[in-house]
Amino acid sequence: MSSHSQFSLLKQRRFLPYFAVQALGAFNDNVYRQAIIGLLIFLGASTDELSLYATLAPAIFILPYFLFSSIAGQFAEKLEKQRLIVITTTMEIVIMSLAAIGFLMQNMPLLLVALFCTGVQSTLFGPVKYSVLPAILKPEELTGGNGLVEMGTSISILCGMIAGGMIFQVAGAHGPQAAAVAIVLLAVLGNAMSRLIPRMDAGAPDLVIRWNPIPESLAILRMAKQQLAVRNAILGVSWFWFFGTLLTSQLPAYAKLHLGAADGSSTLYVFALALFSIGTGVGSLLCEKLSGRTVEIGLVPIGAFGMSAFLLDLYFARSGAAPATGLDIAGFVSQAGSVRIMIDLVGIGMFAGIFVVPLFALIQSRTDNAQMARVFAALNIQNSGFIVLAALVGLGLHALGLTGPQIFLALAVANALVAVWIFTIVPEFLMRFLSWVLVRGLYRLRLHGIEKHVPDEGPALLVCNHVSYMDALILAATIPRPVRFVMYYRIFNIPVMSWIFRTARAIPIAGARENPELMQRAFDEIDAALANGEIVGIFPEGALTKDGDIAAFKSGVEKILARRPVPVVPMALKGMWTSMWSHRDSRMGRMRVPRRFRAHVEVMAGEPMDGTQATAELLEAKVRALRGDAA
Repeated sequence: MSSHSQFSLLKQRRFLPYFAVQALGAFNDNVYRQAIIGLLIFLGASTDELSLYATLAPAIFILPYFLFSSIAGQFAEKLEKQRLIVITTTMEIVIMSLAAIGFLMQNMPLLLVALFCTGVQSTLFGPVKYSVLPAILKPEELTGGNGLVEMGTSISILCGMIAGGMIFQVAGAHGPQAAAVAIVLLAVLGNAMSRLIPRMDAGAPDLVIRWNPIPESLAILRMAKQQLAVRNAILGVSWFWFFGTLLTSQLPAYAKLHLGAADGSSTLYVFALALFSIGTGVGSLLCEKLSGRTVEIGLVPIGAFGMSAFLLDLYFARSGAAPATGLDIAGFVSQAGSVRIMIDLVGIGMFAGIFVVPLFALIQSRTDNAQMARVFAALNIQNSGFIVLAALVGLGLHALGLTGPQIFLALAVANALVAVWIFTIVPEFLMRFLSWVLVRGLYRLRLHGIEKHVPDEGPALLVCNHVSYMDALILAATIPRPVRFVMYYRIFNIPVMSWIFRTARAIPIAGARENPELMQRAFDEIDAALANGEIVGIFPEGALTKDGDIAAFKSGVEKILARRPVPVVPMALKGMWTSMWSHRDSRMGRMRVPRRFRAHVEVMAGEPMDGTQATAELLEAKVRALRGDAA
């Protein structure tokens, strides 16, 4: 669909150092946490002591998110972002130096203090991590950039757990020294990379810091709920963390009881976690391709129901005890049914990535820059609560006697119900899903000039030829920003598609002779949308073409520009005349299955014109030139 690739961002200074910093931070955190377990084993800790640490460590690490996220969000808003990232990575060097002393002295209380400080540092970095992306990426790069970040985070966490767990196995008696050196060197490397990040302006440099965390936490939580779509995107991200926490917390016992892992070995647990993490990374990267480089929240329902489907199959794949025990990875893979389990774990992770990446992109694209960091701070507070809730729910379900597969079954059902609930209260999610299925199912889109000529911000008027009932949906699927389409009221009122158009805030219009009040109301709404900095899309022919040619543009476009002379982007659709949605065939003919299933359709965008100089005749000529002879 586009010659661009999200991986090209990894070659650019505006993104690569930031990507490296966040990946190194996630890697080092997990090296440190797993190295503490390695030290406990090295010191001959009992099973009870190991269990106590496994319970204490997550609580110690997550507590700062509750206490300090509101303050961290304010700092991330007030300070220049690159400077704040350098400050947080410098903090990491200091904290990891303290932790290194703890390893060298084999002092567990000191290591736990350093773990709490690591949580503080992560809390401060959290609001910057995602609020930075809209400042360094174009709107059409948000989905791909978020996909890379999610992929980098999930793989870094997995690799950090593996590396941290191996330090004491590889270094033996020198394990404490090796752990101390490793975490400090990683912190120094992260700090060095942070200094390569380009400077970014503060979101709200005049913000007055409020130090009382409780009222400020409540204030930023209210701020995050101001826009319905953003509020529920945040809820979706928090649910993702609940889902992931509950799922992964079951994997150690699941690997032993249902996969047949050997006693005292974590190999199969790490293997299962690796499959889930790799799946999450793959799904995150797929989002850019599936979305066509737009913020496509239609992928969210696909991700949600895919998660439930594969988790449900994981329950049926093996709901009872493992047929053999004492297995390593090779032994497990050779067992009957193992491939199905592996596919399910990868599938769950893949659809989890498809679920969460568009939600992050939506929050970034719909949130004001001056509030971005505080909204992500609110997200961190809510995420923390959902993680704690997931841990408590897991303990409660175990207390009720549920097995790991039974918990998977309950989670699959709960995930489907939560998804339906979210999409019911925010119709935009379901609307985008339906339009995504229609457009991607019927067509393969080729884009020309959209990223170059459609403005990333500010008002603009899009004018395009009108070939089929699908035109607005196709344009909406290819333009990174939301578009308010103006359409003939009879098309607007087509059953089923009418619901999609209404949810997308399309503007119905009628001719002056048909309904002068509706026409005037449409012009007023168009002007208000442009005044609000939105993009408005119109089809100046006034009706679908009846012969495949472009009809003369009506004067309505000139009336719009006379009231508000915004930039005008000429666009053209090529290849839609033979669509079942055009007027090429009779009504009965249009009931047939499309002759060109998954047909290639081209979407062209020309150089913007000055709204003070654009006329209907000139715009018609521009659109004709863009379309050429391809109807």
